[in-house]
Amino acid sequence: MKKIEAIIRPEALEDVKEALSLMGHAGLTVIEVKGHGVQKGITQQWRGQEYTIDLLPKVMVWLVVSEHEVRDAVDVIIKAAQSGRIGDGKVFVSPVEDVYRVRTGERGADAI
Repeated sequence: MKKIEAIIRPEALEDVKEALSLMGHAGLTVIEVKGHGVQKGITQQWRGQEYTIDLLPKVMVWLVVSEHEVRDAVDVIIKAAQSGRIGDGKVFVSPVEDVYRVRTGERGADAI
């Protein structure tokens, strides 16, 4: 099993959720986060004053998938979240040692 963590633009969330749902992934966790990457934030003007926002609002989507589904899930996330502009986000994949479903005690792939 693998955990996929995707940090994306908030406006891409609905497209990502829909794409994952069409793929058959019903379970995911969404967290509102702030951060910056290479661009180090943005500079804007307001009432004649220039200011920098260095922590931009993003959304982190977490899901756990079977090994054989990782590439497809990552491809779907990237396709749904990609705008072609800087700040589209990142996708991280890490191993998951085990999973337990609290309600039933199921373990492993049955608990996903």
